[in-house]
Amino acid sequence: MNRNIVDEDLENIISSDLPWEQFKDSTVLISGANGFLPAYMAETLLYLNTVRHLNIKVIGLVRNKDKALTRFSNYKNRDDLKLLIQDVCDPIDCTDKIDYIIHAASQASPKYYGIDPVGTLKANVIGTSNLLELAKGKNLSGFLYFSSSEIYGQLGDDDTPIIETAYGYLDPINIRSCYAESKRMGETISVSWFHQYDIPVKIIRPFHSYGPRMALDDGRVYADFAANILESKDIVLKSDGSAIRAFCYLADATKGFFTVLLKGENGHAYNVGNPECKASILELANQLVDLFVEKGLRVVRHDVSCQPYIQSKVSRIIPDINKIKALGWIPTTSINIGFKRTLESFL
Repeated sequence: MNRNIVDEDLENIISSDLPWEQFKDSTVLISGANGFLPAYMAETLLYLNTVRHLNIKVIGLVRNKDKALTRFSNYKNRDDLKLLIQDVCDPIDCTDKIDYIIHAASQASPKYYGIDPVGTLKANVIGTSNLLELAKGKNLSGFLYFSSSEIYGQLGDDDTPIIETAYGYLDPINIRSCYAESKRMGETISVSWFHQYDIPVKIIRPFHSYGPRMALDDGRVYADFAANILESKDIVLKSDGSAIRAFCYLADATKGFFTVLLKGENGHAYNVGNPECKASILELANQLVDLFVEKGLRVVRHDVSCQPYIQSKVSRIIPDINKIKALGWIPTTSINIGFKRTLESFL
């Protein structure tokens, strides 16, 4: 892992105009702290301790201790990071003072939807309830729930870019809906605790995010493409490549997450994505090949009828980000720069 790129990202994140001082002397519990997106939030808080001495305590709630020790190996022996080893779906017994909760524990990879739908939905429903119950006795300053752009379901092209109040069709009997439906329910659970118990809940709906430390085997197409490039293999396209997605670099997305946590309105949901970096899957594949032209790679079509994950039927996913822009957040990293940094981070 190229640590220089990660450190540059962290410096970029904390240089944003956010009220970071709100975290001073606070404790932040992050569920799913091993995960691709929340781990960067954890690293940002620890980096704030290093350069601004804010005395933030991070509690990472994780299921896999060994994975966590590897993921946060750069922070071993630091007393500002504590691991809480348990499943978020079990009752959470944490007696620490907690000021913020970031709930990001979830199986987000499509490869799990068909083989472990129960495990996929439990973290979003039972886990969310457990953390909100914990929050009731903690006098929180903020609770951030990680939802997903998948909650929008199947929308028509006329509905894009997608605003936060646009909801399309989801088939509850389609097994792939285990993720989107449970994310929807997690949102309802969160706002219910906000209205009934005054828990200061904010909701983020990340669109397609990529960056350093993303899992190259998680089944998403851009991760597959990145793995192909790193292995100097031709990019294998397993569809016609016409689906259009908006791609947001991890450092930009992380700034968006903190923007909502620190400045968002309680009980509201915010899209976090980069509508300026939209491309079809075929266009993305060609851009990545062109970025590393010295490798002499090609984009090849390969019809695969049996895959380990269930593909989305949504052809176009582009966010409207006017709501979060009103809080002061704008993504700035282009696809070329973002993927160049991502791939170089693995070297």
